[in-house]
Amino acid sequence: MSDKSDNRRFWGRRKVVRAIGALPLGILLASQLSWAAPATTTGQAVTDDTVTVGILHSLTGTMAISETGAQEAEKLAIKQINESGGILGRQIKIIQEDGASDWPTFAEKSRKLLVNDNVAAVFGCWTSASRKAALPVFEKENGLLYYPTFYEGLEQSKNVIYTGQEATQQILDGLNWVAKEKDAKTFYLIGSDYIWPRTSMKIARKHIETVLGGKVVGEEYKPLGDTQFGTVINKIRLKKPDVIYAAVVGGSNVAWFKQLKAAGITSEKQTLLTISVTEDEVLGIGGENLEGFYSIMKYFQSQDNPNNVAFVKAFKEMWGDDSVIGDVTQAAYLGPWLWKAAVEKAGTFDVDAVVAASEEGDIELANAPEGYVKLHPNHHLWSKARVGKWKKDGQAEVVYTSELLEPDPFPEGYQ
Repeated sequence: MSDKSDNRRFWGRRKVVRAIGALPLGILLASQLSWAAPATTTGQAVTDDTVTVGILHSLTGTMAISETGAQEAEKLAIKQINESGGILGRQIKIIQEDGASDWPTFAEKSRKLLVNDNVAAVFGCWTSASRKAALPVFEKENGLLYYPTFYEGLEQSKNVIYTGQEATQQILDGLNWVAKEKDAKTFYLIGSDYIWPRTSMKIARKHIETVLGGKVVGEEYKPLGDTQFGTVINKIRLKKPDVIYAAVVGGSNVAWFKQLKAAGITSEKQTLLTISVTEDEVLGIGGENLEGFYSIMKYFQSQDNPNNVAFVKAFKEMWGDDSVIGDVTQAAYLGPWLWKAAVEKAGTFDVDAVVAASEEGDIELANAPEGYVKLHPNHHLWSKARVGKWKKDGQAEVVYTSELLEPDPFPEGYQ
């Protein structure tokens, strides 16, 4: 199908019913309200006045540098929803748990939230390893997880709404951009050693070799939390790739970029495109250590639109002037709003009904901070890809924006 027919098919969707009343940041939610139905029939923590949800992110350990912003954004969204009247007439209460950068802990805390606390939904996880660990719990207990991180795709669960981008919306689009704009032919792949970087690099390698006609001249993985990159950097200096393609995550990024700069590998000499660095990581890395390098994300704090300006203002008012907002932080902010829209459309907090409402294809955030997004029946979001060039002040200049991309978690030829 052509791009034009894709656009006609998308923009020609049937009429949707937007949420009643003005919402914070001008976010308009497609929502068919059914107030008369029972609020829950499945034993969830719902009273006449409140509904309880869980927030589950790493507050400690190597992933805290990345996950702190996500839980802050979820709390901001919940605060704004409560101030605007709540959800089905109820105020949202939060039970927060710490995944502690440990995948079995994510599974354990998920079970606690769903079985002991009976939460109506959970907003959380960051790494694919934490999501994969928690997923069997959500499927067994029929819980609902809103997962905010860009990830490798190749997954679709009834019990997960994916508010970040999958591989076709990030990995493939970013490689196409760098190959065209930088005339890149050779690539050195480096990532942290767990499922997301390894699967992402498998997809990237296939695209580089079979679609772009390029060559992978090196591929390395480092343990999560590792800070020793000297050997890898020496190999990169010998191979002289056109592009370093990186998926190093969490606190390891601080050492990785500082050691690159110390070795003289800067943007003046080397193109680097990362799929794992947002403003949250830059806060720890220091803008001076990756100035001129690129990230491919769907959101950057520097985006200049009225809704993002209002979102950044509200975030900083709640969490401090020094706080920053990265891609996953913004995607996490969308979770509670998408849940609210689906719950009010279903008229109940029951997971099966909320999921069914989410799959009808008419729930949208018309003015989200990143721009228009819409929930696809496959539980992922239509969204745009953006390339940001990092500046010394820790913010990114957006140098590329794609068309609105339909999510395709199982791309043909990449599975």
